[in-house]
Amino acid sequence: MKGLATSGTPMTGKAAVSRWGDIFWLVGGILLSWQIASWGLGVEVLPGPWRTLAQLQRELSDPDFGAHLAETSKAFFTALIIAIVGGVGIGLILGARRLAGDVMEPILIALYSIPKISLYPIILLMFGLGISAKIAFGVIHGIIPIVIFTMTAVRNIRPVYMRSIQAHRLTPWQGALHVLIPATVPEIVAGLRIGFSLTLLGTLLGEMFASQRGIGHLLMLAIDRNNAPTIMALAVMLFMFATLVSIGLLQWDRHLRRGN
Repeated sequence: MKGLATSGTPMTGKAAVSRWGDIFWLVGGILLSWQIASWGLGVEVLPGPWRTLAQLQRELSDPDFGAHLAETSKAFFTALIIAIVGGVGIGLILGARRLAGDVMEPILIALYSIPKISLYPIILLMFGLGISAKIAFGVIHGIIPIVIFTMTAVRNIRPVYMRSIQAHRLTPWQGALHVLIPATVPEIVAGLRIGFSLTLLGTLLGEMFASQRGIGHLLMLAIDRNNAPTIMALAVMLFMFATLVSIGLLQWDRHLRRGN
């Protein structure tokens, strides 16, 4: 047993080194491919990585950038909270009530397949030009995956959980809080990963089409002016943010599944 424990430590270290090595080669390969594409297409079409990072630094140092970032952050995080709370709540109800879930599931999938941009005129008529429209547009992008993942998770839990709710005569709120949510957290987190990305996408699209402030508005201005360095700089900033959050959620998901 001692020999096994001793031999296990170097393997763990080697695995960690190999993992960081894979990350290094992946990032290096992306940067190299990006630079080669920039040389081939021209810096006017696709700025290279170093020029993009320099432009990003200039954007971040702009006095007005903080206000745009705050506007986008406020709209996005509000939309994300609404999507999570609403998505988990609706998913729990539809999962616990199988008939309602069977009726709503094809409707939700059909809604999920509709290009959300086609609904934007309706959103504008309902909420007007302002932050409310951006929040609503973010919510309709992110809530459906969370509903579907939560509903499917509740349907697939062991029947003993449902019987325990009935045996202890728990209220629907108590059953959801103490039994259903703890039993379905890994699947909810998996849905949250998709819902997060789509909520961010929806919020930015809302800013691009009907807003005078925000990161999406800056992107639209850069597109109108054919300002490739600014487009790439903002795209890289959003990519880095989304990637870091996605990695964090993925690690949380893996931790929860190992715990189960």
